[in-house]
Amino acid sequence: MITVRCKVCNKELTSTRRVLSCGCPNQTTIVDNKIGAIDLDKVVMVTCEKEVKIDSHFSSEELAYQESRRRRKVKRLDFDVR
Repeated sequence: MITVRCKVCNKELTSTRRVLSCGCPNQTTIVDNKIGAIDLDKVVMVTCEKEVKIDSHFSSEELAYQESRRRRKVKRLDFDVR
């Protein structure tokens, strides 16, 4: 959910599935996570809550195992040359 404020009319708009507009000459509009205006310099982002959805085929245990594997260090082996 994103909340923006138009500097021209000081109206705050919160994102929804519908198109919302402030109605001033700058015509600030917001739909879902898309913001539009005639002059974006006159728009301030108040809050931005980005929804992160992990779409993975692996379980949480498998992901934790792979993450621990990734953090392992490589051991160097020293061999005696004869």
